[in-house]
Amino acid sequence: MYKNLLSSGKIGQLELRNRIVMTPMGTNLSEASGHCGERIQAYYEARAQGGAGMLIVGVASIAWPSGACNPNQVAISSDEFLPGLRELASRIKLHGCRAAIQLQHAGKVAVCDIAAGRPMLVPSIPDKSRDEMSAALTSVEMSAFVKSYSKKGAKVEYKVADHDDIRELIEHFAEAAERARRAGFDGVELHAGHGYILSEFLSPSINRRNDEYGGCLENRARLLVDVIEAVKIRAGSDFPVWCRIDALEYRVDGGICLADAVETAVLAEAAGADAIHVSAYANPSSGAAFTEAPLVHHSGGYLPFTAAIKARLRIPVIAVGRIEPEVAEQVLARGDADFIAMGRKLLADPQLPNKLMHGQQESIRPCIYCYTCVSRIFVSDHVHCAVNARTGYEHEIVLLPALQPRHVLVIGGGPAGMETARVAALRGHRVTLAEQSADLGGTVFFSSIVYPENGKLIDYLAEQVRQLGVDVRLGTTVDRGCLRALAPDVVVVATGARRDALPIPGAEQAHVLSGDQLRALMTGSDPAAVRDKLRSWQIALLSVAGLLGITKNAYWLRRLSYLWMPLGKRVSIVGGGLVGLELAEFLAERGRDVTVVEAGEKFGTELAIVRRWRVLEDLQQLGVVLINRTDVSCIKERSLTLVCDGDEVEIETDTVILASGATGDLSLAELSQRLGFETHVAGDCDGVGYIEGAIHSAHAVARSL
Repeated sequence: MYKNLLSSGKIGQLELRNRIVMTPMGTNLSEASGHCGERIQAYYEARAQGGAGMLIVGVASIAWPSGACNPNQVAISSDEFLPGLRELASRIKLHGCRAAIQLQHAGKVAVCDIAAGRPMLVPSIPDKSRDEMSAALTSVEMSAFVKSYSKKGAKVEYKVADHDDIRELIEHFAEAAERARRAGFDGVELHAGHGYILSEFLSPSINRRNDEYGGCLENRARLLVDVIEAVKIRAGSDFPVWCRIDALEYRVDGGICLADAVETAVLAEAAGADAIHVSAYANPSSGAAFTEAPLVHHSGGYLPFTAAIKARLRIPVIAVGRIEPEVAEQVLARGDADFIAMGRKLLADPQLPNKLMHGQQESIRPCIYCYTCVSRIFVSDHVHCAVNARTGYEHEIVLLPALQPRHVLVIGGGPAGMETARVAALRGHRVTLAEQSADLGGTVFFSSIVYPENGKLIDYLAEQVRQLGVDVRLGTTVDRGCLRALAPDVVVVATGARRDALPIPGAEQAHVLSGDQLRALMTGSDPAAVRDKLRSWQIALLSVAGLLGITKNAYWLRRLSYLWMPLGKRVSIVGGGLVGLELAEFLAERGRDVTVVEAGEKFGTELAIVRRWRVLEDLQQLGVVLINRTDVSCIKERSLTLVCDGDEVEIETDTVILASGATGDLSLAELSQRLGFETHVAGDCDGVGYIEGAIHSAHAVARSL
């Protein structure tokens, strides 16, 4: 099925077993000293075992600590780092995977230089940029975000590179490439994108020099050309070197355009580059721009750029940017690219290439594009993954067979319950999964209507539970009698959160819906819960949708919701957390006038930082009104009474949705304990943690059994 994607390919003289390349990413997994220790080695080895054709180790600092942008960044600036680099390359190649490393100097975003009080090397003094990123951050996030700026002696200072600096920079790149070869790497990528030093010289918005390294495109590309030529001389003409470039700089006046990128690629090829890796960049002052580039939020967003550059080159081109395997196969078949780089997908499931090879596509754990991985880097943490608890912890989390297989009863069929069942079954336990509703998925099924990527995770978990032979009992309410009848050796309660009614006068009215009632209304899961909220014809219509299976199919529910929903034109959402914001976006896209009222200072604090930036900008574009630091004192027939700093104001509304009030619920766990069963809890019943919290807590519980 994936004939092209799984076929071998060459970059220079380097042959790869398939066309899947792990894209270089900052991980913060090296040691604070820049050395490659067990943590980062285990992380990359897990992905080499997964069957990728090549891994590109991300952002190795060529002049470390100068020019470094992360506190735990890989260093390749001297021979003292060779032992760890050798071990890393060896462990990658042990599994038949090619090992490359990306060489980088951060230039004007060298945060480690700021922290140390060193001037940052730049082609020209950059303009002062606006800060549109910090407004959405909590105080804790903000303190971590500016940690480097608050250290003693920290300062923001620039040094315009003179000719001696440029010669030294070229030498650093050449030395690093030669060192990479001695360490056993099969090739190097020059990071000439994403706002780092080489891309700063390439960008006319930053490079305002009037010497041979500024002005026309040929001059702006001179540094990149000089580096490629120096690497070929120092590391050997047969040693593969390629560069990652920006096809476009989004939201940057006078920035890199596609025509510039095409000509830069042509010049790089003439200088000896063996491939071009096509990415993009965006104005770093805007958080939402980060999801346009370098992280693309829309599937295949850079493919037109890749095709345009590929059309002018003889050397291979690497495509990147949220490319699904099916799309990758089509891209390669058309000849629009030669290799496909995957990043977040291989964080979610390192075994993706192997599963494609063995026809196990349904067993691939999906990335849900929640941006947890990169958001952690923004606050100086190391890479995590919401759906894969082992990512970043491969050195310490190992699944071992249970010493004594037992009968494990898991109560709750949401993501926490299914992940517990999956991991426990993998370890050899006999698992029974009891779910009171007629379907698996829990509240995440409803969230998948609003955010489709969540549905893929539910499908994956349900398939895994099936494949592993878990005894799934739907429509089963676990009570005292059920527990005694099943007589498990151990009980894991994963029943999710309790949603208490908000004590707001008027909340009982027909036009007011709790989160549970809205879910029941949309999915038909509990008709009695919403019978008094609907008119007879609306009940009849939803009954027909249920009979047709529409209310059990997230795709058709999304389609139907564009045509009709039993909600008024003006919708007020009480609660500006994850649920409230995603629901606001969903409703606004369907023509509703939406207002979100939040009692706290910030919106969407449960969302990963980068995802939060994206959602908040989308809401602004959709015209959603966001009101913070405000309580709702009363719900009237056609209005809400709001209180802010003691002042009252009324806003008109047709429908009110209460999207807050979720708390943990340990009642069933307490019953199990009273009956004498060994009892554990996972997921939101022990504190609301959403998908990431559910998956990680479930994995930990299942490992402990």
